Amino acid sequence: MERLVSVDVCSGAGGLALGLERAGFDPVLLLDHKRQACETLRWNRPPWNVLEMDLLDFDPVEHQESYDVDLLSAGLPRVQSSATKRRPDSGLELGLLKATVYLMHAMQPRALLIENVPGLVDDPAFEEVRAFIRNELAHLHYGLHWFVVNAADFGVPQDRKQGVLVALKEPFARNFCIPAPTVSQHVTVGEALRPSMSARGWIGAEAWAAQADQLAPTLVGGSERRGGADLGLSGTKRAWARMGINGGALSNEVPGRDGVQESDTSGSPLKKITVDQAAALQSFPTDWIITGRKTVRYRQIAHASPPPVGEALGKAIAEALRT
Repeated sequence: MERLVSVDVCSGAGGLALGLERAGFDPVLLLDHKRQACETLRWNRPPWNVLEMDLLDFDPVEHQESYDVDLLSAGLPRVQSSATKRRPDSGLELGLLKATVYLMHAMQPRALLIENVPGLVDDPAFEEVRAFIRNELAHLHYGLHWFVVNAADFGVPQDRKQGVLVALKEPFARNFCIPAPTVSQHVTVGEALRPSMSARGWIGAEAWAAQADQLAPTLVGGSERRGGADLGLSGTKRAWARMGINGGALSNEVPGRDGVQESDTSGSPLKKITVDQAAALQSFPTDWIITGRKTVRYRQIAHASPPPVGEALGKAIAEALRT
């Protein structure tokens, strides 16, 4: 079957692009303003055309390969509702969303995919944002589909709800169907991490995995202006603790035979996960290398869209375009 072509903006560690690649899309251009994210993309896919640039500075006229593509995809930073608009940087995320929509006028791809917060779909606080998108795309003859997916329904061991906008040129829009779950039973943290937790012979790995019989809370990358990586706010850390995980920081290694993690000096009986284990909870394949130091690697992972979600969305879009 002939493969489709795409442009991916705000690509990050490549979770969405990887999923779309599995679904039959080859990117002619990927864009991100962070040097480390671009390094991750180039390390894993040397042939990909990766552009290190702020989306707000991107002009498709200077990058002719971005024209006549099947899909423009964007895993954008999370937009903020009116309740948080007084935050100093609250306009940045909205500016990137608007820039993506404005690109549609110049590029006019056959489809658009935006992944963001669930509230973007139907929360009254985001009605102004939705109205902007509808108004910009209406006269370009795109049909819009708004919906929420949970990554857990696609085999990701994490309770991660994502708001999705798929816009397709008519008549393709009428062919689109929201992807159905691909798993009948959710994968738990214990199931996902048991192999790595026992990799150094920890004799308590099986008992730990049996206790960690739930989905992980949503991984959060946090702000780059904060210190080291952790797994969330206090309530989230309590949820991690119920599964035997210390959410306050990451470890450099999995437990040894006696359960000791040498880099953990906290004295807590809870286990810290590693960056590679965080990648497993985001369903990145083991051969996808996230580059950089520990905190930078973790934030790339936590901010990414899980590849299985991108794959499911990509297959649904591809089917609509080929029907």
